[in-house]
Amino acid sequence: MCPWAWGSEPAFRRLRTALAGRVVWRRVYAILFDHDEAPAPDTAAETAWYARYVEEISGHTLAPRAVRLSRVAASSWPSSLVAKAAELQGDEVAERVLRRLRETVFVLGDPADTAARALAAARGVPGLDPGRLMSDAASDEVLDRVRADRAEARRPVPEVLSVPGGSPHPGAAKETLDGGYRYALPTLLVRSPAGDRAVPGWRPFAAYEAAVEALCPGLLSPCRPLSPNEALDRHRSLTGPEAEQLVQGGRPPSEAVRVDTGNGPLWLHPEEAAAYPVTIPRAPAGL
Repeated sequence: MCPWAWGSEPAFRRLRTALAGRVVWRRVYAILFDHDEAPAPDTAAETAWYARYVEEISGHTLAPRAVRLSRVAASSWPSSLVAKAAELQGDEVAERVLRRLRETVFVLGDPADTAARALAAARGVPGLDPGRLMSDAASDEVLDRVRADRAEARRPVPEVLSVPGGSPHPGAAKETLDGGYRYALPTLLVRSPAGDRAVPGWRPFAAYEAAVEALCPGLLSPCRPLSPNEALDRHRSLTGPEAEQLVQGGRPPSEAVRVDTGNGPLWLHPEEAAAYPVTIPRAPAGL
């Protein structure tokens, strides 16, 4: 649910492509909106402020944002539980479920902040067993995994407690209500027998490339741009910045379904658009 993490997806998708089959990825859900946060006294004012905050961030990242945000998410727990449960059905399913959950906030403006909304967002994902997802998301096993994620996120490595600038979001660790710290979102940790590197905040692809190269020289493969059809078949959903990073010519295929947002289009595979869990305004495909 973090707008900086949403805006980092173009670089992360490119990095995952360049490291495919060479590393193990592990996502840690930090719980941005937690149970112990007091509700805002004026929810309308809070929503208006947060919408302006997201708009400002999207001006830096160029990521889509919702035309209208219905509310600030009440909790990150439901979507985190569903995303973690989806991991039990394989990487491809997990990626697509997580993407849908992100889009509830930054495309639809209706955050998946209840179990029902989070499960509905995953409806129609290819290869997904919805009954299993519901059962796993409510299980003690998945709850324990997300609790462990939350705890890990509140044990940041020392080097992120203070970081140099150079980015609109440098990514220094955030102070928590109990006087501790948690990682800023997003933060990438690269770990190898040669050592560790932390890359916090919103960074260009070159920063992640440098961290990997420092620990494992030559590990990164050249990232061949995908054809528009390949990119849409693989990812099902593309933002404009993602198309620029991943697609030959930086453009989606002509048959992609365009969804207009408050900051540029989102491009959907036609099957993804047909399976989308809610009705959203769509414009014809084009420039």
